[in-house]
Amino acid sequence: MDLKLIKSFQVDHDKLKPGMYISRIDGDIVTYDLRLKVPNAGDYLQTAALHTIEHLFATYVRSSTYADKIIYFGPMGCRTGFYFITRALEHEKVIELTKQAFNFIKNFEGDIPGAKRKECGNYLDHDPIGAKREAAEYLKVLENVTVDSLNY
Repeated sequence: MDLKLIKSFQVDHDKLKPGMYISRIDGDIVTYDLRLKVPNAGDYLQTAALHTIEHLFATYVRSSTYADKIIYFGPMGCRTGFYFITRALEHEKVIELTKQAFNFIKNFEGDIPGAKRKECGNYLDHDPIGAKREAAEYLKVLENVTVDSLNY
C-alpha cells in the first residue's frame, strides 16, 4: 500500500496559531480545526481538561437546534485542539455554535454529562476547572474568527 500524506499533515504546523480553521470539505461535510494551542510550543491541553471539554462541547452541540447536523467532535492526538465535523451547516452558524459551546464550558456547573463509570471509558480523568480555564482563553481567540479567517 502506498501511504499518502493526509491533508491535515500537510498544514505547516510551524506557522499555525490558535484559531478556527477549515481542515477539509467533503461535499456538504466540513471538518473544522479548533486550534487552542500553538503546535510544538510545549504548552498542550492537559488530558483531563481536554476530556472534559470533549464531553461538554459534544453534549452541548448535540443538544442544540443543529443536533442533526453534527457528525463528530473530538480531540487531536497532539493535544493542541479538536476536530469538529458538521454536515450542511453554514460557516457563520458553526462559528456562532462554537462560541456558544465554549461559553457553556466556561460557565459550566454541575455533573459532567457522560462521566459516570458506565458511560465513560476513563471516567475519573476529568478536570472541569482546567476545562473552564481553557474555554475562557479560547473564547478570546474566537472573538476574532470570521468566515474570511477560516482558511489556514
